[in-house]
Amino acid sequence: MAELKIEKKAGMPHNLILEDRKKLVVSGVEDVDSFDEQTVVAYTAVGELMIKGEGLHINKLSLETGELTLDGEIASLTYTENRSSNGSFFSKLFR
Repeated sequence: MAELKIEKKAGMPHNLILEDRKKLVVSGVEDVDSFDEQTVVAYTAVGELMIKGEGLHINKLSLETGELTLDGEIASLTYTENRSSNGSFFSKLFR
């Protein structure tokens, strides 16, 4: 059986590109904790990023490259402290 290994890139750069408050591209994403049409919570190298808005839709999420792309009416981007080691939504789901 083949084994799939996913390695995190050390020192991955973190950038935000917001176009007309309708399209957001985030690099340096390590994990996504939760998401719905009003809120997306992503973990980055510089802390937790909370994206709020209306009609949010994740178009692309690649933890291998650290890229997140989403569309919708983006109202706010908020950083909080670095994440705890409790694990993400997906890691809890697949335990």
